[in-house]
Amino acid sequence: MPGMKRISAALFKRLDEAVWQRPTEGRPRAQIWTVRSMRLLLVLVRDLAQGQLTLRAMGLVYTTLLSLVPLLALSFSVLKAFGVYNQIRPMLLGFLAPLGVKGVEITERIIQFIENINVGVLGSVGLALLLYTAVSLVQKIEESFNFIWHVSRARGIGERFSRYLSALLVGPLLVFSAMGITATAARLSVVREAMQVQAIGWLALQAGHLLPYVLVIGAFTFVYSFMPNTRVRLGPALTGGVVGGILWQSAGWGFALFAASSTKYAAIYSSFAILILFMLWLYLSWLILLFGAAVSFYVQHPEHLVARSGEPRLSNRMRERLALVMMSMIARHHLEGTAPWSTDALAHTLRMPVRAVDAVLGALRTRGILASTSDEPSAWLPARDLAGVSAKELLDAVRAAGEDRYLGVAALPGSEPVERLLKRSDDAAASVLGKVSLKDLGANPSARD
Repeated sequence: MPGMKRISAALFKRLDEAVWQRPTEGRPRAQIWTVRSMRLLLVLVRDLAQGQLTLRAMGLVYTTLLSLVPLLALSFSVLKAFGVYNQIRPMLLGFLAPLGVKGVEITERIIQFIENINVGVLGSVGLALLLYTAVSLVQKIEESFNFIWHVSRARGIGERFSRYLSALLVGPLLVFSAMGITATAARLSVVREAMQVQAIGWLALQAGHLLPYVLVIGAFTFVYSFMPNTRVRLGPALTGGVVGGILWQSAGWGFALFAASSTKYAAIYSSFAILILFMLWLYLSWLILLFGAAVSFYVQHPEHLVARSGEPRLSNRMRERLALVMMSMIARHHLEGTAPWSTDALAHTLRMPVRAVDAVLGALRTRGILASTSDEPSAWLPARDLAGVSAKELLDAVRAAGEDRYLGVAALPGSEPVERLLKRSDDAAASVLGKVSLKDLGANPSARD
């Protein structure tokens, strides 16, 4: 046993050195891709082991159970107006197909609940509660995605309801319209004659096998682009969609085998076995969706692929240096009249964590040095004349970030020697930094851009 422990420790040490310690700069492209893939895999396994993704998946299961019938009832009312409400049953049967016969029974019960809802009897208060319950599920999904993407700012109330209701009302109509168009096209005589050709028929058969994967990958990619309150590039969203879609389809096959052999659970839990299997499938589906979102985040922000767990935290020296560098970049673009910087662009260019960059920018906005635009995504502009703001004021804003009357300098008991020392240090810094304005930083050609 001691020998095995030494061998395991040596292997872990070599793996740590190969994956985390050695820099990737200067290596061949194949080695860089391999190292980054290993880092991504290890970080994803660590995120699953820490339990945040599983906890949020369980929370979404609870919210889904409360919101599923109101959500489908809302979609049902819209689809019924266009005469395509019969498509809800096949959609539910497809989603619950891994449950086998139990999936058919759950589908029938859900459809029965939906048909029994009479919107006209609910009244204004009941209709408002119905809309709120349906919207709350989408809001819970957005909160989970914002957590994965390290986004601390949520959308406004008005934007939430407009975006959510658009997705809930227009989304199902577009999906089922596309399905109807596809079914109609398949019944055309020209298409049926073309299918008689052996090569075309073989290609159509292979496309039929791949179509479920393509549809799920497309749906996952859309969710990863739409839900986080930040700009998600198409490449990372598609990467997460491919990973999540393949995992979801494969998990469906595995869960179907599990459900088919779950007679023991039916004997133990009796009629509750259907509900338990339904909740397990919901949990697995949400976990896979969140896992794919984590893949998208790490692909777009590889600076978060670090050995230590938790949010990367900057030292005081790094925050001050980051504030100076970012302010010089923002001032340079402002003076040259080019497009202002966004938070994601600054983080990507400087290879810094988004939340750390956002915290420094927020501190400068609080002190009235920076202002954010109302664009989507928002960009950063100087809030005052650059020539009237010194580098000393900039650093003071970063150093004082987070202080209040309870945790400020005045609340800390001081001593005379300490006060004198800090005053001398502050006066010395003011004599140097007070002479340099933010306009000087932006006009400096050596400033990082």
